[in-house]
Amino acid sequence: MSWSNTPKRYGAIAIALHWGMAVLLILLIGLGLYMGSLPDAGYDTRKITLILVHKALGMVALALASLRLAWRVGNALPRLVDGMREWQKVAARFVHLLLYALMFALPLTGWVMSSAGGYPVTFFGWFEFPDITGPDEWLFHATLAIHHWLAYALAALLLLHAVAALHHHIVLRDDTLRSMFPVS
Repeated sequence: MSWSNTPKRYGAIAIALHWGMAVLLILLIGLGLYMGSLPDAGYDTRKITLILVHKALGMVALALASLRLAWRVGNALPRLVDGMREWQKVAARFVHLLLYALMFALPLTGWVMSSAGGYPVTFFGWFEFPDITGPDEWLFHATLAIHHWLAYALAALLLLHAVAALHHHIVLRDDTLRSMFPVS
């Protein structure tokens, strides 16, 4: 298998970044939903610990999204399968662009939210990221709401992406999904 993409399939780096990011995003969404279901009861150490882990993993997601975008810019995409309708090609590319936008927007809104709330963003306690903004209660609540809605949008797009890939694999029996696996 090639490290770089070929005209027919993704390379090893793109595949590793894709599946690593998929696992991380699903973990972050699940963790976010679970944290949101916990009561806001003062200094609940379990909830605070989960929030700190969520923030650190969110910064990992931001770094991986940056790496993934840089790799994507430097590597041509494999062509879409033959016989795909034009609207499907446009939809596939549009959903991918939205996924990229959300992979950046979610960690950035989380970072702004933490900064505006006066809560530091650390990398598992090893070091602290600089604040993006000063304390601002209105901005904190606004970015909190935006972050939540973007997370729901990401979950919906990930589900759409997975269903479309499975449709191509099971119903259409084409190579769309196989092109994203190390072996076909």
